[in-house]
Amino acid sequence: MPVLHSPGRDARLLLVLLAAAALHTVPAASAAADKPGWTAEPAAGTAAARPGGARPYFYLEGAPAAVLEDRLALTNTTDQERTVTLRGADAHNTADGALAVRPAAPAPGGVPAPGAVSAPAPGAVPGAGTWFSFGAGATVKIPPRTRAVVPFTVTVPPASSPGDHPAAVIAAEAGREVGVRVHLRVSGPTLAALTVEDVAVRGRGAASVVAYTLVNRGNVALAPEVDIRAEGAFGEVPGRGPRAVPVELLPGQRSELTEPWPGAPALDRVRVTVTVTASGGARAAGAASAWFVPWRAAGWTGLGLLGLGGTALGALFLVRGGRPRRGPADGGADGGPAGTPGATPPAPQHELTGASR
Repeated sequence: MPVLHSPGRDARLLLVLLAAAALHTVPAASAAADKPGWTAEPAAGTAAARPGGARPYFYLEGAPAAVLEDRLALTNTTDQERTVTLRGADAHNTADGALAVRPAAPAPGGVPAPGAVSAPAPGAVPGAGTWFSFGAGATVKIPPRTRAVVPFTVTVPPASSPGDHPAAVIAAEAGREVGVRVHLRVSGPTLAALTVEDVAVRGRGAASVVAYTLVNRGNVALAPEVDIRAEGAFGEVPGRGPRAVPVELLPGQRSELTEPWPGAPALDRVRVTVTVTASGGARAAGAASAWFVPWRAAGWTGLGLLGLGGTALGALFLVRGGRPRRGPADGGADGGPAGTPGATPPAPQHELTGASR
């Protein structure tokens, strides 16, 4: 039987997961909003995650070699029969932190076979998507105005590592897919750990952003919280206070994120520190330095100073060019005529050879 989230489980992580269900790449578990003609969602269980018996996602936990069971509910809301195929899929983070699933492994003819699991990335180890089995229910024909409940199993390999193994159940018909999240945990020691990398400041003024990369180094999914501090040449600069990041960071995944920084200074040299924390004791920080210079104002100031300098230099040449010069014919240094007694003789010229005299 599946193990559901207990009431004492991290409430903030649950809120992030619920928000992610509406934003991630996989369509929401209940797809009634886009009028597809059919929906896919976890069948109501005895221990529901929310009132009414409905569950927003599957949560399964077991030891290595365990066989876990649950049920998927498919509802045909039209007057036509629907044929839906089911498969398991690995879940992962895209570069910007969104959640997505691997595509189905193609059959020899190039078309995914009913019940085909997700294809791992080249060189990657097959994930939890390969642990799912729907038996004869991999292809389901749903009569009009009918709800079908399909059981499935998840067989945990004996050598599975402990921690979270994110996955999804994918229901598809005529090129349209609906994904239902599966939070799958293998029993054993858990580690919440992350790193902050590639911190950089981009843009200027109110358009400034702080870019950074988060890497989940542990074996559990994380709902991170970020705090941005900045120190300038004249003291602390207003940064961004602690806030939840709208990302669920899966084990072993990395996400490139940005935070707006409208309080960036106009003129300063600052050191920006990005500190990220998450439940389970995960904490990491990264820093970068950046110059903030109003280059447009500095350029106009430089042009003004250059023009002022040119004007002063031109005036100096005009003054020097308009002053009369006195040559030998105008007399010596004492004002007397050239060649008269009392005139100062010209100084002798010496040849500089570098030799002492």
